[in-house]
Amino acid sequence: MMTRIEYEDADRGAATGWKIAAAALLGAAAAVGLGIYLARDQMRRHRRELFSPHPLRRLAALGYLRSHPSVDDLPLLRDYLAWEERPLLRKRATAVLESLESVLASDEVLESGDPH
Repeated sequence: MMTRIEYEDADRGAATGWKIAAAALLGAAAAVGLGIYLARDQMRRHRRELFSPHPLRRLAALGYLRSHPSVDDLPLLRDYLAWEERPLLRKRATAVLESLESVLASDEVLESGDPH
């Protein structure tokens, strides 16, 4: 039979384990939240850089959009093509737009199962 002091010590040990687990869970949730925030910020920054006055930033934004295809980027790229004056960047944007359209079209075909 346990004395009251032994029982309270055992109870404190169990409570400490729960506190550690709760703190770890809270830390993991905070890390996931921070990751989501940073990913969204990165996406917004690259979309904004597409209309930057600096050509290299625009080129980097085009590379980002090419590697992360999204339906939301199609109108953005079309607006960019109407805005961009540099032939090299327009050519690159056209290639990115065509690449995005083909990737998204192939994804659509895979989802529907109908090639036509």
